Amino acid sequence: MIILAATPIGNLGDASRRLIEVLENAEVVAAEDTRTTAHLLKALQIENRPRLVALHDHNEKHKAAELVALAAEQDVIVVSDAGMPAVSDPGYGVVAAAVEAGVTVTAIPGPSAVLMALAISGMPTDRFTFEGFLPRKPSERRSTLNALAAEPRTMVFFESPARIASALADMGAAFGDDRRIAVCRELTKLYEEVRRGTASELVAWAENGVKGEIVVVVSGAPARAVSAEDAGAQVQALVSGGMRLKEACAEVAAATGLSSRDLYQQALAARQK
Repeated sequence: MIILAATPIGNLGDASRRLIEVLENAEVVAAEDTRTTAHLLKALQIENRPRLVALHDHNEKHKAAELVALAAEQDVIVVSDAGMPAVSDPGYGVVAAAVEAGVTVTAIPGPSAVLMALAISGMPTDRFTFEGFLPRKPSERRSTLNALAAEPRTMVFFESPARIASALADMGAAFGDDRRIAVCRELTKLYEEVRRGTASELVAWAENGVKGEIVVVVSGAPARAVSAEDAGAQVQALVSGGMRLKEACAEVAAATGLSSRDLYQQALAARQK
């Protein structure tokens, strides 16, 4: 089978007993960077020396079939440099190929920069979206952020220290300077830090230079005032697109602040006319 194994995102103490056990018995480990994984094995005092196979963005498409063929006969452990593989890291291609081939896929849960940043951000956690890394090119980054300006869910991004100041400035331009933002840096490490504020406040801080791995959490767009009639039209549009009525009412209610029950009753009444 394919076993996705979450590794520490900084603090080695977060390595689970299951992770250590599976690595101690592993024969094949597909690693984003074999050198990083070799250092992890040594740091965790694991004496086992499995076969390390490089699995990264540039070769995953070609390596997936080979790893799935191996996994049909024995366990293949997939790890990234930190956190859960397949989430903004190599692994998705292997999982997709394994599913198609009927090979079992499971995971050893563990540290996640996305979930940790979300949990400590102070933003709503009931509904959120993970957007990964923003585009490197400024024009593409601004276009991406403008498309997310009306997103009602809490948003989580990865960003590099070199681009964090410009990314925050673009967030302020796209979302407005009243949006709440939390910049989470060096999570689980010695210099862990969370900075909260508006885009302009955080740009002023970031322009002095920021180091480490960064996760940015942004509050969702506030619900806009929408009439019951317009909300009903939104529900009908979603239903026409194939969504179930109850789900359509729930989605529009979440975006507008109106009652899902009232929207449902309104839709039923409209059908009877």
